[in-house]
Amino acid sequence: MTRWIYLATLLVPLVCLLVMDARWRLAFWHAPGRAAFTVIGAGAVFLVWDVVAISAGFYHRGGSAAMTGLEVLPELPIEELVFITFLCYLALIVFRLLGRSRIAAGEPGRNLDQGRA
Repeated sequence: MTRWIYLATLLVPLVCLLVMDARWRLAFWHAPGRAAFTVIGAGAVFLVWDVVAISAGFYHRGGSAAMTGLEVLPELPIEELVFITFLCYLALIVFRLLGRSRIAAGEPGRNLDQGRA
């Protein structure tokens, strides 16, 4: 069971983000296409970054007993994909929450919920 601890510690907050998103309709429950494009696009940038760094010898897979040992590519564990997804989704949700708080405070700026100005 120890092998799955790190993956579980990534999946639990990812599920919490999904619940928060569903509750306040921030990203996937507001505009699923744009949210998917954003998370997948940003995730692809980070994934390319990781692959280049691995190829250059900068990154190596950790040897922790808490990791599953499953690799997508050599030196690229499955946990890294989940972490990248979590990071991009979290950034999108924070961006949406900050946009909503600016609008609620009456600050000038574009209303993110009404599309482009």
